[in-house]
Amino acid sequence: MEYDKIRISGLFLVLLIGLSLFVVSGCVTPDNEPVDMETFAKCLTEKGATMYGSQSCSHCKHQKEMFGENFVHINYVDCAVNMNTCISEGIRGYPTWKIGGNSYEGVQELATLGRLTGCGVPEMNESSY
Repeated sequence: MEYDKIRISGLFLVLLIGLSLFVVSGCVTPDNEPVDMETFAKCLTEKGATMYGSQSCSHCKHQKEMFGENFVHINYVDCAVNMNTCISEGIRGYPTWKIGGNSYEGVQELATLGRLTGCGVPEMNESSY
């Protein structure tokens, strides 16, 4: 009898951990709603995430392509145009994301941006790449 209680408790714990990892992994938002790319991009902006880059930066171009047409919803500062802003923000390379006062240099995976902001991660399809 005691063995069954332990076994059931262990199984419940494993299921709870698995569900928690699934939600935290960014596959869905905490309320289990899928996130589309537009919602994701707008959420990043609402959470104060900003991407710093320049038009001539190939890595910046790659980062922008990850968002496709929804990049228009991202807070973006072009450092070639707004050099003083980028200097005052301590931007040393492109792209750099500023989230919650922290800097993240280089191209960031969507899952990383989702984890850092709590925005989840958009459902991906072939047109998202």
